[in-house]
Amino acid sequence: MTEDTITPSQVVDPDEEISLLDLLQTIVDNLRLLVFGPLAVGLLALGISFTVAPTFTAKTQFLPPQAQQSAAASMLASLGSLGGLAGAVGGIKNPADQFIAYMRSVTLQDAIIERFKLQERYGTKTRVDTRTRLTGSIRATSGKDGLISVEADDTDPQFAAQLANAHVEELGKLLSKLAVTEAQQRRLFFEKQLLQAKDKLTQSEITLRATGISGSVLKSNPASAVAAVAALQAQVTAQEVKLGAMRGYLAETAPDFKQAMTELTNLRVQLGKQEKDTPAGNRATEGDYVTKYREFKYHETLFELFTKQFELAKVDESREGAVIQVLDAAEPPERKSKPKKALVAIIATLASGFALLLFVFVRQALANAGQNADSAQKMARLKHSWRRALGRNSLK
Repeated sequence: MTEDTITPSQVVDPDEEISLLDLLQTIVDNLRLLVFGPLAVGLLALGISFTVAPTFTAKTQFLPPQAQQSAAASMLASLGSLGGLAGAVGGIKNPADQFIAYMRSVTLQDAIIERFKLQERYGTKTRVDTRTRLTGSIRATSGKDGLISVEADDTDPQFAAQLANAHVEELGKLLSKLAVTEAQQRRLFFEKQLLQAKDKLTQSEITLRATGISGSVLKSNPASAVAAVAALQAQVTAQEVKLGAMRGYLAETAPDFKQAMTELTNLRVQLGKQEKDTPAGNRATEGDYVTKYREFKYHETLFELFTKQFELAKVDESREGAVIQVLDAAEPPERKSKPKKALVAIIATLASGFALLLFVFVRQALANAGQNADSAQKMARLKHSWRRALGRNSLK
């Protein structure tokens, strides 16, 4: 091959080859620094790790309350328009995350702080700092198996186990004060409605007795007709309560909401027909009685509906049993979790080795630049600009 036939791809750039050799030469020239420097830093980090107090991690696992489709589900259809109301007040979409949020709440953390006097133990000045320190020592996670794990870190293995178990215990106390499960929410809701219905029923009964109508009049046909109208009025009221609850979590265009509106319309139509078909009877003498009796039967029917739902909720709540089921209680750990001395030494050695290698290359590059006239002139201008910038800053 002649010199005229040599292609550009066959030409070797001598500067590139020299630069690779220069890099290798720089490494060899500083081999002792690059070897013994990282080793010294690693040994120093290892020695420092022995002075750090070991941290122990205790772990507990528990099963949160499970949502149950209770006995009420099979009887809702027989309770008229109140049957669908249970769905409006129950249903926890993601219970595991909810219970973890409870354990991170200020109420539960303050209970832990008071129980173990953590402000004195941690040496913090404010309650906020104590909560921050406690949050950093506790980790709560949920798995796909439905279990919730609580891990607690502390320098004392015995206290770490107590701290982890205390979170589960305080969570149980907090849940006993809250309506969390579906049955608890239904029981609390219908308990309030039942008390209101009971008060109104008592008032209507007192008003009915004040009319002076005898027991024989209560058995008359007009009374039966009025009772039917009152029952329909109670169902209309119950359906309106249901719609009010549904507005909190459904749009008016939702199929369930439209169906509930249709049921309310049908009940109102039936009520209108019943009121028209109600016999007049002896309204001249019993008009006041009919009005009072209708009001009484209305509140009586509403009271019975709420009573059935309240009793079902109580039964379902009792069937749920223990709110929290502990699978593995935390025990004092036998081995420390951190610091991991070997890992600390390895990371320190690698990090210092990389830093020293970078330092050697930069130092060699600056030395090479000083030997070149053009580069030396640029370095001088850079130093001058840098000093002037520092001088201006000092004047300010």
